[in-house]
Amino acid sequence: MPACAGMTKLSLKESPMNRPAIDWHARAAEARPDGRCFIEGRRVEAADSVSYDKYSPVDGRLLGAVARGREADVDAAVRSARAAFEDRRWAKQPPAARKKVLQRFAEAVLGAREELALLETLDMGKPIGHALAVDVPATARCIAWYAEALDKRYDEIAPTAETALALITREPVGVVGAIVPWNYPMIMAAWKIAPALAMGNSLVLKPSEKSPFTALRLAELALEAGLPPGVFNVVPGHGAEAGEALALHMDVDAIGFTGSTRTGRRMLEYAGRSNLKRVFNELGGKSAFIVFPDCADLQRAAATAAGSMYFNQGESCNAPSRVLVHEDIADKFIELLAAQLPRHAPGDPLLPGTAMGAIVDEVQLRTVLGYIEAGRSEGARLLAGGRQVRLDSGGHYVEPTLFDGVDHRMRIAQEEIFGPVQAVLRFRDEAEAVGIANATPYGLQASVWSDNLSRAHRVARALRAGTVHVNQYDEDDITVPFGGFKQSGNGRDKSLHAFDKYTELKTTWLRIDGAST
Repeated sequence: MPACAGMTKLSLKESPMNRPAIDWHARAAEARPDGRCFIEGRRVEAADSVSYDKYSPVDGRLLGAVARGREADVDAAVRSARAAFEDRRWAKQPPAARKKVLQRFAEAVLGAREELALLETLDMGKPIGHALAVDVPATARCIAWYAEALDKRYDEIAPTAETALALITREPVGVVGAIVPWNYPMIMAAWKIAPALAMGNSLVLKPSEKSPFTALRLAELALEAGLPPGVFNVVPGHGAEAGEALALHMDVDAIGFTGSTRTGRRMLEYAGRSNLKRVFNELGGKSAFIVFPDCADLQRAAATAAGSMYFNQGESCNAPSRVLVHEDIADKFIELLAAQLPRHAPGDPLLPGTAMGAIVDEVQLRTVLGYIEAGRSEGARLLAGGRQVRLDSGGHYVEPTLFDGVDHRMRIAQEEIFGPVQAVLRFRDEAEAVGIANATPYGLQASVWSDNLSRAHRVARALRAGTVHVNQYDEDDITVPFGGFKQSGNGRDKSLHAFDKYTELKTTWLRIDGAST
């Protein structure tokens, strides 16, 4: 399971395998998700009453109408968040009180696990089994973890002279705008809203127009858990409308954005054009999975490479889309890797045993198929997959796809595809492997497979990536930071480091007079 999933282990009591079988098709037929905005603690239509129809990538069914939020709606949400912040209805509450509310919020997420999992599957196409076992519990764990952490942080006293006392305190930044993508809608939202709320901020969340429903439901659950109205607002809509309006808003103090590098550049431009708000971008990746000839367990390496690549339909920023294999073992490893692909064949996302689901929409489907054609036309050798399948379903499905003979300058080796397409590149020695691995604009994640401990350390240090795995991939926990180097972004989600994005440092000087006589 990918690091983007924020791996969460369920107890036996929580495990979906220990509950009675659910007819997810029947549940899906009854689903009527509410797509209205959530502002000042209540559902509202868009200011101009305009909406758009949201269709499911699973089978093309109409899920419902979603408010097409624009500048007026964003402005209303920001005003709500600003009023909540200024009157301190949330920020003034003691850490212990905020902690209890967030703990109840996490419990409410788990309590609504089946509803949320179904919404996530219908919205963006992931298998229901993954939504239940990964997305919902990871979201709840993130919220619960920041609830527990918020009263464990201490401020500082600077080592000044005896005539002064300098206090260094962290204060909430104010109104936070969170813009999240469609591949892990709940988890990406939780990574931002949990630390922001824990520190006393108010926020406006803009989910992707491709996956708005769980974000809207999360806001309702937070309100039910005791979060004051106005503190957590959600405006669905298109990026060029609602997202741009949020990033340009003069009364937003910080933007937490996860998405494409192209849009991340715009976030920085919008900050410059508005109030110089701080912007934290978690962007794309083209992660390298490097296998050396002294890797003793090639079978496990191959299974890991395939499992991490094709999980979530390859729609993961940290997916190991480039497999770098030493030429001495390349043929053997590729054979092992290709043998894994049938295990990841696309299936019905509403069946619990499905391993790979649907591509999020027609636009992304065409993007993925376009990259597959580009790989062929540039001379890469298609070993497996490459076709659209399950055409009679009405949804969007692509086979797990594997290329060999890939040059690192090809588009499929340089550009983020965000689909189930993996490229194999061969190298001669350690220096060439590092050079190829670092030869992209991205630096999100990487993996080194070697039983030589010195080599593993040496290569890990040389790789320009925010996370480097050794002899594994996707080991993950909310306690470790997630983010990248270069054009993969700045700042970090997860861990205590995320608090840095949503707080201001304040120094308060106190003069201490000499003792009276």
